[in-house]
Amino acid sequence: QAQLVESGGGLVQAGGSLRLSCAGSGRTLGGYVIGWFRQAPGKEREFVAAVNWSGGLKWYADSVKGRFTVSRDNNQNTGSLQMNSLEPEDTAVYYCAAGQIPPAGVRAGNEYDYWGQGTQVTVTT
Repeated sequence: QAQLVESGGGLVQAGGSLRLSCAGSGRTLGGYVIGWFRQAPGKEREFVAAVNWSGGLKWYADSVKGRFTVSRDNNQNTGSLQMNSLEPEDTAVYYCAAGQIPPAGVRAGNEYDYWGQGTQVTVTT
């Protein structure tokens, strides 16, 4: 079993930046896709970004493309989501997840095996 813990959320003004981290324990994340999802109040959980096991393949939701960057450090057993040019619409609880998933499935939350507890990101005007 892998345990995932997110950190780095907080309150930021529109246009600002935050960097979320996802620390894995209990199992190496080296063979797993690391994905990021978010859920705003009253809305469905949505895919944000994902990175494959090597870091060589990355996927982004259209709404964050060009503003967010997903990465990983297999030596540290961590994943990261750098969020720039934040907008109030980015306000949500952000979750990291891990799973052994083919590329066609990385945007589907139900494909992931492990989830973190979430970290709140609030963007003010």
